[in-house]
Amino acid sequence: MSTVILHAESSLGLGGQEIRIMTETRWLLAHGWDALVACQPESRLLVAARAAGLPFVAVKMRGPVDLRAIAALRRLAKEREVALVHTHSSIDSWAATLAAKTLGLPVVRSRHVSIPIPRRRALVYRLADRVITSGDAIRDVVRAAGVKAERIVSIPAGVDTTRFHPGVSGGAVRKELGLTGPVAGLVAMVRGSKGHRFFLEAAREILQALPETRFLIVGDGIGYEDVKRRVREMGLEQAVIMTGFRTDIPEVMAALDVLVLPSVRSEATSQVIPQALAVGTPVVATATGGIPEIIRDGETGRLVPPADPHALAHAILSLLRDRAYARQLAQAGQALVRERYTIEQMMAQTTRVYAELTGR
Repeated sequence: MSTVILHAESSLGLGGQEIRIMTETRWLLAHGWDALVACQPESRLLVAARAAGLPFVAVKMRGPVDLRAIAALRRLAKEREVALVHTHSSIDSWAATLAAKTLGLPVVRSRHVSIPIPRRRALVYRLADRVITSGDAIRDVVRAAGVKAERIVSIPAGVDTTRFHPGVSGGAVRKELGLTGPVAGLVAMVRGSKGHRFFLEAAREILQALPETRFLIVGDGIGYEDVKRRVREMGLEQAVIMTGFRTDIPEVMAALDVLVLPSVRSEATSQVIPQALAVGTPVVATATGGIPEIIRDGETGRLVPPADPHALAHAILSLLRDRAYARQLAQAGQALVRERYTIEQMMAQTTRVYAELTGR
């Protein structure tokens, strides 16, 4: 008899966190487990899960103590004979944890961001049987909130190396977007924490030294129109291309000469960084959250302080001007990804947690 894992997610968006849920669900289904996703009826996760052929159930989750949501999740868990509930965001963690506890089911809570957890909001973490963090830096954040160390497991996001690998070509993307010279790109949800503002300021400085450089902003989100307005106000329309959401991320990564992730806060162990490295694209990122766990300055990429556009521009230029150096860093990063950041390693650790809690 298969072991059913219920992933609960109340977010309406579709970023790295939601994509990781889909990746884990797909892997579980392919490796002898059973799984389904409970998500908001109007969420982009629901749309993406449906398109991917993944099992999902729409559950309206209005707030942390939504009695109708708790009842619906409890009923779902009983009907589907769920063995373990895995939660991801604040609202679903409260609702699904309370539903699970009334049925005596184990709960795993994931923590994907590095923002400190106020002690008054930490109860939901302490109710979980295990907390999976997306890196060691976030593990420390959870410990600081009062969760026992033995209940916390650090498992960074894993790369699907069947999709992200050195054989991927970026030629079609470069042709589509008319890219003929150096290209630096930011691939992330468009929101303040990802540092798009500093990317644009760095772009303006880089253009003074390498005017043929082009800059991609890939993704969408609540800050999309604001960033678009900034591009216009800064006179960067000819150099900056905003593509919106794309699904061909391996090819996008391969089209870049440098991936840039200038996060200023709440960054976990990013998914786009190991994806870029797996393809062979060098990375410039900021020393925020769990990023320094994979990017070591001058070894696996370039690391700069957050909110420092001059340092960001200097690091990007160092890679655009010295392709041999850039390739050396990318190859070292690629080796680290193969060693520690594959989806197989991620899921081996995750299912070990599931097995421990379910007795499988």
